[in-house]
Amino acid sequence: MTELAIKGDHQRAVEALRRSYAAIPAGAPVRLAKRTSNLFRWRDPSDAPGLDVSGFDKVLSVDADARTAEVQGMTTYEALVDATLPHGLMPTVVPQLKTITLGGAVTGLGIESTSFRDGLPHEGVLEMDVLTGDGSIVTASRDNEHSDLFFGFPNSYGTLGYSLRLKIELRPVKPYVRLRHVRFDDAEAAARAMGEITESGAYEGETVDFLDGTVFGPDEQYVTLGFFSDTAPYTSDYTGQGIYYRSIQQRSVDFLTVRDYLWRWDTDWFWCSGAFGVQNPTVRRLWPDKAKRSDVYRKLVAYDRRYQILARIERWRGLRPREDVIQDIEVPVERLAEFLEFFHEKVGMKPVWLCPLRAKESWPLYPLAPGRTYVNVGFWGTVRLPPGQIPEYHNRLIERRVAALDGHKSLYSTAFYSRDEFWRYYDGETYRRLKSSYDPGERLLDLYDKCVRGR
Repeated sequence: MTELAIKGDHQRAVEALRRSYAAIPAGAPVRLAKRTSNLFRWRDPSDAPGLDVSGFDKVLSVDADARTAEVQGMTTYEALVDATLPHGLMPTVVPQLKTITLGGAVTGLGIESTSFRDGLPHEGVLEMDVLTGDGSIVTASRDNEHSDLFFGFPNSYGTLGYSLRLKIELRPVKPYVRLRHVRFDDAEAAARAMGEITESGAYEGETVDFLDGTVFGPDEQYVTLGFFSDTAPYTSDYTGQGIYYRSIQQRSVDFLTVRDYLWRWDTDWFWCSGAFGVQNPTVRRLWPDKAKRSDVYRKLVAYDRRYQILARIERWRGLRPREDVIQDIEVPVERLAEFLEFFHEKVGMKPVWLCPLRAKESWPLYPLAPGRTYVNVGFWGTVRLPPGQIPEYHNRLIERRVAALDGHKSLYSTAFYSRDEFWRYYDGETYRRLKSSYDPGERLLDLYDKCVRGR
């Protein structure tokens, strides 16, 4: 299909969306009808009709000379990367999971191993068309009349509007990525190394292109450095029998194609595929490679959550209930060791993912200080509840500790803040001003109601 035809389809999809939005009765909640989700705020299925955004899942154009792309909001990063890599380009930040959408990563935040240099995905956005709560479609950029929406859109989770088209920056790539997995015996040393690399952009005299880390225990953490390369003596494959996160402990140097590097975590949903037996060699051989994907595992989790299969089995066995602890938080790099010490003692889940980041600008609804180095800590699983504790015991402990360490918590998962706490951490004053401007009739959900009350 030609670029002109694709853009014609986009315009027709916009007009159809306008009509469907206008047809929703006043006072009825407005939601998207989505095929995929990477959120972990579970809700019962709703019979209420949602906005059909299936026509907004394409890459509209790639300008290799300008290093930009125009992309529809529901386009997955898998499709976006497939469109840009043939041009020797990639988005500035590519979140770890294939079915995360560009619009979702911008309104709900995303992160990956280029974030130490390029911040979060929304920092690579040049402009975006947004369907706002009052039914208007506006183009927002850093310096136009809708700049307040441009800067307030990240971390608004669709409560100010939905992105329909985004123009984004791209970065040049090379065919291969050489990896170094550098072990540190204590968290202080690992944090110090990540801070120094983020500050200088280099390690032992080499420019670093990618930076993240993995914690296997209090005395075993690895900082993984990625370097673009034109050639490779070999390439590892972690889409079949091999398991990427285990390779971190097994080899100090590795080579991947750039595409396999970008999706290194998706095959096993980091390490969460183990819950389905997919890391057992026999099960892994029988499990189709095409089903080794994060979205497949998530559907299995959603099915279990709906029918409570594992919980019923554990109750029948007389075991204490388990609490879902699925979070990404950010703490300043100098407080990372403190957080990990607390986490090992009070939660005990492992492995844990680390990803340094540095925001380049101020984004009010997720107020990271520009130029300050933070480290994202990601942990995803379940923990047995201590006797007599409330169901959200560990999550509330984590929220309090993160706040005490001058950190922030991503809202893609469950949250338990009081209303006053929430708006103190996520700039309620700016949010209310944006809400009154772009959704005065409150047709979209309120951010607190959506992310904490689970409406």
